[in-house]
Amino acid sequence: QVQLLESGGGLVQAGGSLRLSCTISGRAVSTYDMAWFRQAPGKEREFVAVQDRTGSFTYYADSVKGRFAISRDSAGNTIYLQMSSLRPEDTAVYYCAAGSPGAFVSTDSRYAYWGQGTQVTVSS
Repeated sequence: QVQLLESGGGLVQAGGSLRLSCTISGRAVSTYDMAWFRQAPGKEREFVAVQDRTGSFTYYADSVKGRFAISRDSAGNTIYLQMSSLRPEDTAVYYCAAGSPGAFVSTDSRYAYWGQGTQVTVSS
């Protein structure tokens, strides 16, 4: 049974930083492509970032490119999303997702496992 647990959300002022964590149990991070998505109130869930199972490929949504960075720990069971220069429009519930390696990395339907989400609120 694969489970994902996010942490690290909170309230931050615009321009600030936060680091989200996602710990996987049941399988190693190296088994899956690991992604972050977010959903703001009244909006559809949107892709944020992905790292492939080898850790050698990363891809970001244009809206976060240069501000957010996805990484993993050496132990192989946690991924991170370092968020900098946060903006009020980054306010959302952030979800961690795991999926079998493949194409269409920004499509949420290809990810079989999801965490419960962590709230990020950026005040202006």
